[in-house]
Amino acid sequence: MASNLDIFKIKTNNVAPQKGRILIAEPFLSGNYFNRSVVLLVTYSEKGAVGFILNKMVEFPINEAFPDFPDFDTQVYLGGPVATDSIYFIHKLGDRIPGSIHVMGNLYWGGDFEVIKREIRLGTIDSSEIRFFLGYSGWDAGQLEEELKDDSWLVTDVDQESVMGEMDPNSWFRFVKRAGARYSVWKNFPENPSMN
Repeated sequence: MASNLDIFKIKTNNVAPQKGRILIAEPFLSGNYFNRSVVLLVTYSEKGAVGFILNKMVEFPINEAFPDFPDFDTQVYLGGPVATDSIYFIHKLGDRIPGSIHVMGNLYWGGDFEVIKREIRLGTIDSSEIRFFLGYSGWDAGQLEEELKDDSWLVTDVDQESVMGEMDPNSWFRFVKRAGARYSVWKNFPENPSMN
């Protein structure tokens, strides 16, 4: 049976997911985590995908969640529903952080957390060079592809300046606008059409 929301569906593009691309949630994707989210894919293969929600902030400092973390003025984001008791990070520090995994350009994820803490204590890392997440978004083999067939996500390219730039809940609207005129109607949809 077709949903009443089907009249609002817009077929998303056919851009294939890959690391370094973003997923933009379609306007009615439900759930606290993914509703109007923008997700950076940091890994993608036939085995699955890992990404971080870029535009969902948490309301406490990182050293409140991790007491041994040095004092550091930075925003923490909710990366996704998996392992929300763990901290993850993307950064522009490259080989300075052992174990970092290249995403695109000068953007990396992960690496030696103890080195991150040490460098922050020494004052050699600026908050514009790193972004922290509680949890991550993960898809098993074939799961993301099924969600793409259901038009749950729009896949687009992104530059690292946009990824590391200012993010907030309204960032979803900015990324939808960048996706092109075809998707501009998404910005006008209410989050919950039944409440309209």
